[in-house]
Amino acid sequence: MPQQTFSIFLEDLAATQSLGGCLGRSLPAGTILLMEGDLGAGKTSLIQSVGKGLGIEDSIVSPTFTLINEYHDGRLSLYHLDLYRLNPEHVDALYLENYYEGIEVPLGIVAIEWSERLPSLPEPHIKIQLSYEENGRQAALNAVGPDAPELDFLKAL
Repeated sequence: MPQQTFSIFLEDLAATQSLGGCLGRSLPAGTILLMEGDLGAGKTSLIQSVGKGLGIEDSIVSPTFTLINEYHDGRLSLYHLDLYRLNPEHVDALYLENYYEGIEVPLGIVAIEWSERLPSLPEPHIKIQLSYEENGRQAALNAVGPDAPELDFLKAL
């Protein structure tokens, strides 16, 4: 399975927003972002800045209780999912392939918080692992699958 990796230290919220904005401006339709990290690691902040990079002006909030928030007013649609409150066996009932494949919704970017609760990982995808460091956070991005977007554009950060 082809894989490309990129790692970046995020010293503050502005660095997180810069990474997310770059992702939002650069990623193609059909990209799936699988977000992992402890509570407060910056998953929602990163997705909010992806939305800003897409040109979405609506307030992007975590869909912890609604499970899925859809935003359609940017360069691409953004589908923000939060699986924190679900067990893997309940995730299948969400029919996430509708979002992955653009069935009944415009093809866009799918960003999933707590993606470790997925019963199986869709391909291609970009896994983003956020972890605490002494003076900030570390973001490790892994593009997985033969058709995964290239991460070369991130080298400019």
